[in-house]
Amino acid sequence: MSQFDLTGKVAFVTGASYGIGYALAQAFASAGATIVFNDIKQELVDKGLASYAADGIKAYGYVCDVTDEDAINATVAQITKEVGVIDILVNNAGIIKRIPAIEMSAKDFRQVIDIDLNGPFIVSKAVAPGMIAKGAGKIINICSMMSELGRETVSAYAAAKGGLKMLTRNLACEWAEHNIQVNGIGPGYIATPQTAPLREPGHPFNEFIIAKTPAARWGTTDDLQGPAVFLASKASDFVNGHILYVDGGILAYIGKQPK
Repeated sequence: MSQFDLTGKVAFVTGASYGIGYALAQAFASAGATIVFNDIKQELVDKGLASYAADGIKAYGYVCDVTDEDAINATVAQITKEVGVIDILVNNAGIIKRIPAIEMSAKDFRQVIDIDLNGPFIVSKAVAPGMIAKGAGKIINICSMMSELGRETVSAYAAAKGGLKMLTRNLACEWAEHNIQVNGIGPGYIATPQTAPLREPGHPFNEFIIAKTPAARWGTTDDLQGPAVFLASKASDFVNGHILYVDGGILAYIGKQPK
């Protein structure tokens, strides 16, 4: 059996109706896992279910807010009853608000922290008892370049993702004795429909990202699939508390010398 085989595993990917979460779920399904996902609205869950079905993937979708602890506990119990004990959790659900810090309200700041940092804590805590009872589990937190770097207008997001990096390490320390590995993936700048306007040739932000990335391109969701399967599989059983940055070399790079 391949170390990367996920046959028989139940993978719960939060916010996976589309985007990066959807791509990771596709990869898990290709490796044999059963896919479970949630989203905040029924219409998003329905859209996700239709997309999975079109790709030939049997998925289970639930409407649930990752910041609502009671709702998450009930949803995890329902998943356990209807699908099985969760073997793999990906804390993917998140938001970003691009507002200069001096203009950002405390309410907006708290909302980003609540979804991007408190959410992963709440969902991880909900799935952990099942993993502990089973004696195995994989938790993957979707971190960010902003777990390490700062940039204008993203103070709340950077604070949340920096916190998520440390939450990853601390949960790894607490649950390692139960054979639970808690790791993170830090995507670089990924080409998605949401970033399409920024990637137009000649756009200043596109030029900035190309210059900042040694690979000289935007990443794709395909670039994230292999690392995710690795962290979800037996291949990573002795990898714990690690953040795997899939960034084309950004964090290794000081930048080009001016000519």
